[in-house]
Amino acid sequence: MKDLIEIKTDTEIEIIKQSAKIASDVLKILRKNVVPGISTKKLDNLANELIRNYNAEPAFLGYNGFPATICTSINNELVHGIPSDNKILKNGDIITIDLGVKYKGYYGDIAETIPVGKINQNIERLLKVTYNCFNVALKYCYENNRIGDIAYNIQTYVEKNGFSVIRKYVGHGIGRQLHEKPEVPNFGKPNVGPLLMSGMVLAIEPMVAEGSYDVTLLDDNWTVVTMDNKLCAHYEHMILITKDGPVVLTELETKFDDEKL
Repeated sequence: MKDLIEIKTDTEIEIIKQSAKIASDVLKILRKNVVPGISTKKLDNLANELIRNYNAEPAFLGYNGFPATICTSINNELVHGIPSDNKILKNGDIITIDLGVKYKGYYGDIAETIPVGKINQNIERLLKVTYNCFNVALKYCYENNRIGDIAYNIQTYVEKNGFSVIRKYVGHGIGRQLHEKPEVPNFGKPNVGPLLMSGMVLAIEPMVAEGSYDVTLLDDNWTVVTMDNKLCAHYEHMILITKDGPVVLTELETKFDDEKL
């Protein structure tokens, strides 16, 4: 059963939508608190309080031993950064907040790379390209396409814009488990991988690096950084496949102008 792709029932989808909404609402509040001078631990404490106020549980806390409610990854940190009183955000930083919730037995998962104060144009372009991967992916989130179609087109778009796609970490199915089949990479070949079917819920999460896609693990055994110490960005949306096309279940506050990339 573990290797099967779960097709969600209408009842399950309604609960997953609620879980996705809770994750989205919590992230929106955290985003407002991303300011120079705040510690990542303070953001983590706030996230824990907010999630519990929704009668939900923090999905990451204790997951495989992870010690915090949210992942806070700064600048060259890609994923799984551990919140700390000693990590203080500075003007010009970027921080990725990745958070998960469990509500009525179903998971919600969302991530966003957020500017701290004012960032320069090169960094903004990295964020814009990474975020725009969703617009690319959604064109292929239709029944009878394959996971490889999403992966290939994200990779093609990112590399056309001069950045690289992380290989080591990928998106995933989500529902009764935080990480379910299928894996959803951001690189690959078209016309390969599982067929998309109505009732699948995917967590699509483009991860893009300014330089090389090679990453390494820090001594805390959690924080993943780019090997060349260049910047990286990471966004995550939950997407439901339906007979009428994709439905984005999560909401991000990220807004860019309509400049074509």
